[in-house]
Amino acid sequence: MSKLGGGNSGIAGKVVAITGASSGIGFGCATKLAEMGMAVVGTGRNPDRLGALAAAIGDPDRVATLAVDLTDDDAPQRIVDLAVSRWGRIDVLVNNAGVGSPKPLHETDDESLDYFLGVMLRAPFRLAREVIPHMRSGSAIVNITSTFAVVGGLRGGAYSAAKGGLTALTLHIACQYGPQGIRCNAVAPGVTVTPMVEQRLEDERFRKINTEMTPYPRLGAVEDIAATVAFLCSPGGSFINGQTIVVDGGWSSTKYLSEFALSSQWVAR
Repeated sequence: MSKLGGGNSGIAGKVVAITGASSGIGFGCATKLAEMGMAVVGTGRNPDRLGALAAAIGDPDRVATLAVDLTDDDAPQRIVDLAVSRWGRIDVLVNNAGVGSPKPLHETDDESLDYFLGVMLRAPFRLAREVIPHMRSGSAIVNITSTFAVVGGLRGGAYSAAKGGLTALTLHIACQYGPQGIRCNAVAPGVTVTPMVEQRLEDERFRKINTEMTPYPRLGAVEDIAATVAFLCSPGGSFINGQTIVVDGGWSSTKYLSEFALSSQWVAR
């Protein structure tokens, strides 16, 4: 079992497990928390990308990776076993893994419904259930949800249902395990530029809905989400529990329209 040294960041020397850590937001969270001195257990489905994560962290004493399908029955136990065998504990869990490109409810078949709920609700539920018994006072869980769990969204379908369920699970964990000193919060990103989202931004309708309705003059970056997660893990976030922190530049909380949108000519259809 490896031993971890402390540091002056308040979270250095702690152990975090992050799902979906091989790309996008999960990769950004893993490297950010590693920079702050945490040991990282990163999971994903692609061994090559996980290798790139380990290389980016660059310290074999502070990173362990596991290629796993989170919907497998034994996935939670395998993740916990890896963390405990390496460092003896888990202090933070970041449930990040997700899938995109949903369809409206009436176009969503049962297979797609089960897939979305399986990855983004059932898997976080089962992993949290496995992790919590290993957590001590001062530990934290951060669930990555979405603005689609905050406002109604077109084409949300099973994605909205899964993320909304994860928000409700966040509140339950905060209430049930808060007395043990275990906090649980959600971070709800708006459109954040990741490889998965870049493909969707090629859709003019999707791009306009997000760029012309966001009052801040850019879209979200992975670093925005990673910094928010890091804050929730830090001493500065130690009294935040049961909250959803929305990181979307004001998209979900305002009725903003850009000058371009306001001055465009509307065409009847």
